Amino acid sequence: MAIEAVPGTADLTHARIPDTTAAGLVILLNGTSSSGKTSMARALLDILDGTWFHMPVDAFHAMRCKRDISDEELQPEIDRTAKGFHRAVAGMAAGGNNLVVDYPLSRRWRLLDLLDLLVPEDTVLVGVRCPLPELERRESERGDRQPGLAAMQYGEVHSHELHDLDIDSSLHTPGECALRIRDFLPDRPRPTAFETLRRTLRSPHRPTAHTPAEAGSG
Repeated sequence: MAIEAVPGTADLTHARIPDTTAAGLVILLNGTSSSGKTSMARALLDILDGTWFHMPVDAFHAMRCKRDISDEELQPEIDRTAKGFHRAVAGMAAGGNNLVVDYPLSRRWRLLDLLDLLVPEDTVLVGVRCPLPELERRESERGDRQPGLAAMQYGEVHSHELHDLDIDSSLHTPGECALRIRDFLPDRPRPTAFETLRRTLRSPHRPTAHTPAEAGSG
């Protein structure tokens, strides 16, 4: 795959940092492990106009070396990865790139951090919902997730309650969910969920919630 559109030159134009005319749009798919976020994101990339990137947090966990991590270091490791992931998402969007982000807001600090980093009017928060029995069935069937991870995340990912759009992935195929999201984008209401949540949740004295360590997709 080419990494340069044209051969480089030594002139001043080649040395100038490209302008960013506008920030990119971020579609943030928030749901538990096994809720169908990744399949939905891939379906979206096939039907959205223009150029889009799928940024799943799992891809960042996959970059980590294979060295064993002790139980007491597991959650700090996951948190560091998540914190870096947030900044990578914000950086890509600031560069003018449109993103579909596949990520569970399963710890309150994640939402608070993203509220500080992302442009709220350019963020579309989608709640990917699925009944717990179906999540547990999928989790068992796929066999590549920590047992009980979906149940651990279930009460946390939507605890802030507000989304721009909610979709039940047990009732619709990934393609159908993607179509609903695409059709929602042109007339999405204001203020966005992120605008409202930033106003109501961001406080320098508000404590950060803590939940048990989560492995896999964090």
